[in-house]
Amino acid sequence: MPHALLIKFPGTNCDAETARALEAADFTTEIVPVARLEPEALDRAALVVFSGGFSYGDYVMSGRIARLVTRHKLGEQLQAFVNRGGHVLGICNGFQILTQLGLLPRGSLIHNTSGRFLCRWAPLRKNGDTSPFLKALPDQFELPVAHAEGRFVGESGDAEQYVKDGRAALLYGADINGSSAGIAGLQDATGRVFGLMPHPERFIARQTHYDPDWQEAERGWGYYFFKGVADALAV
Repeated sequence: MPHALLIKFPGTNCDAETARALEAADFTTEIVPVARLEPEALDRAALVVFSGGFSYGDYVMSGRIARLVTRHKLGEQLQAFVNRGGHVLGICNGFQILTQLGLLPRGSLIHNTSGRFLCRWAPLRKNGDTSPFLKALPDQFELPVAHAEGRFVGESGDAEQYVKDGRAALLYGADINGSSAGIAGLQDATGRVFGLMPHPERFIARQTHYDPDWQEAERGWGYYFFKGVADALAV
C-alpha cells in the first residue's frame, strides 16, 4: 500500500481526520509534528500531505509561518521529492502553504469577498481529466468548504490561463467566495502536486451528506478523491 506522510503544524486540526480518510482509501499513514520532521521522512512516503486547519493561528497570514518552517526543515528536499515522482497534497490551509512554497502555479488565497468565514457545501466540477486526485470522481460533485481566506487571485490573466491549460483542475460550480475564474483547486505541471480549498476528508461516508437520502455513490465523494491517487500510486 502507498504510504502518506502528514505534516502537522501547531494549529493544524484536520490531520487525524485526513489520515482516517487516506486509510479508508488503502494508504498507510504517519502524522509527524513539524518539530520532529526530518528530510529522511520523505524517503518513506509516496504522498506528502499538508492538512487543513489554522497553522500557527494564521497570525501573520494563512500559511506564511508554516511555509517558513517547512523551508527551514526540508530546504529543497520537498521539490526533489516531487521531481523523483512523489505526490504532494494541500487541503485548505495546506493549499495556502503550497502556493507560498511555490509548488503550485503562482497566486494567492485571500479573504472571501464576503469578508466572512464560509462554511457550507460547494458544487464543484472537474476541468479536464489529468489529475490523479480527480480520476475517480464524476465531472460534477460536491464537497464541504470551511475557510475565511479561500479566494484565489492571481496576476492579470493568470487565472484564466490556468483554466485554459488545465492547471486549474478543480472549479466551483457557483461563485461562493469570489475566486478568480472560479478556481477551487490547482495542480502543478506534473499533476503530482495538488491543492484545493474544499475538504474531501469530511465526506468519506455516504451518511455524512446533509441529505440523509443521498444515493449518488456507494461512498462519499471524498473517498473517491483519495482513492484516485491511491490507485495511481499502485500502478
